[in-house]
Amino acid sequence: MEEYEYGGRTTDEHGSFAPEQKDPLIRFLHQVIRQAVRLLAILMVLVILWGIGDIFLVLYQRLNAPPFLLLKIDDLLATFGAFLAVLIAIEIFLNITLYLRDDVIHVKLVIATALMAIARKVIVFDYTSLDYRYVWATAALLLALGITYWLISTKLKKNS
Repeated sequence: MEEYEYGGRTTDEHGSFAPEQKDPLIRFLHQVIRQAVRLLAILMVLVILWGIGDIFLVLYQRLNAPPFLLLKIDDLLATFGAFLAVLIAIEIFLNITLYLRDDVIHVKLVIATALMAIARKVIVFDYTSLDYRYVWATAALLLALGITYWLISTKLKKNS
């Protein structure tokens, strides 16, 4: 990781302050933040496991309810939403662990996580009860995130 001097401070190529600081207070605070992020990673794993358990419970309950072993379309959509919520939690966990490893926020992964979250929303929409402006706003957000992801991907391909 390259380091740069900026106003007497050492930063890395992303502009984050390098963890090897001369100031003991800044070094201590940096360690506190790293421990807090580790705690977030542990909590996210618990959320992922809880979400998986919830999927099993909901599927069990819905498959045992009459009509036996059949799912209605609403049940399928709710199940898809629960699966995607767990996948989004896994993406957030990856964001956290990459931050711990590299001490930098990976914008491409954050945008991909946001895309997945919006896609989940679109999949579970109940279009009969939504205002058309909400649907259009969601479409605009999805388009903006898609373009942003594409721009970041092409910039990264050019740099490598």
